Amino acid sequence: MTTTLSKPTVNDIARHAGVSLATVDRVLNARAGVRPVTRERVNRAIVELGYVRDTAAANLARNRVYRFTFVFPDSPSEFYDSLEAQIHSQSDALSNERTLLNIVRTQAYDSQSVVEALDELASQGVDGIAVNAPETPAVRDAIGRARKAGIVVVALISDLPSSFRDHFIGIDNRSAGQTAAQLMGRFINANEGCILFLTSSRLARDHLERRHGFDAVMSARFPGFKVLPTIEVRDDAHLVESILPNVFKTWNGIAGVYASLSSNHGLIEYLRQSVIKPIVIAHELTPASRAGLQQGVFDALISQDTGHIVRSAVRLMRTTVESVPHNALQERIRIEIFLKENLPPA
Repeated sequence: MTTTLSKPTVNDIARHAGVSLATVDRVLNARAGVRPVTRERVNRAIVELGYVRDTAAANLARNRVYRFTFVFPDSPSEFYDSLEAQIHSQSDALSNERTLLNIVRTQAYDSQSVVEALDELASQGVDGIAVNAPETPAVRDAIGRARKAGIVVVALISDLPSSFRDHFIGIDNRSAGQTAAQLMGRFINANEGCILFLTSSRLARDHLERRHGFDAVMSARFPGFKVLPTIEVRDDAHLVESILPNVFKTWNGIAGVYASLSSNHGLIEYLRQSVIKPIVIAHELTPASRAGLQQGVFDALISQDTGHIVRSAVRLMRTTVESVPHNALQERIRIEIFLKENLPPA
């Protein structure tokens, strides 16, 4: 029978498990000297009593300070700027919990810059790293070195499953691509046409997964449409504006655009001036994309909450360092769909 106390303590755990307070302390702090059967009994008591550890108090008692660093590209992207703003906001909120957050912006689309940042952080002995990076062998190996140094690593926004990362924080990007395809197929008032797919980077797993999900639904549900080869624009507004005229000229009859981008300035500017008005499904609720949706340039936005991403990354790094369970449902980043009619206040 499970018994839940209002606020169980370590004393309750010790009594429930039939062990000493010292043994409970060893289990909670993942220290050696506890037999497996005893450790299992203590962990079972923790679950049965519904014990939730006050990590802030525990850190204060043993003078522990967490040092977590977020690593992501220094690109001209409102999405990454929003992420940075959320990190600064969370840093202020966590200051009384002895948790320090730092940011390292790497050169965009340069895996070697990421590798150098990860190796430097590993040498500094930080407690955790939340990294957004392309999935390359060099990045994978750098994550392996950080893990061997005892550092928790969380993949941020774009997963790195071939690495030894501890967790992934971000939306299900394949599902996001499937969602975009459903919206696209239903919004276009036709049974055939070409669909343009724009991506920030062909090396980023999140964009690749979106493409796979998009293609799967389009071929199964809307076979009359032709999804064109992926065009990589690296969030460069000038590049977008320079290549799109030729793309629309070459592929006559583009009925829709799926913009898997973290910056939409160039696309919005081109479409504002164009006489062609395709259905456009884009990503991320930023000031620019909000304006594009309000002005009718975009038809729908698929977004993710950067505040939730940062909070979840911090919680996962902290629980992993402490070797305590985490709430998987709490850390699930949900796909948000915005139309002009349901935009939240700015």
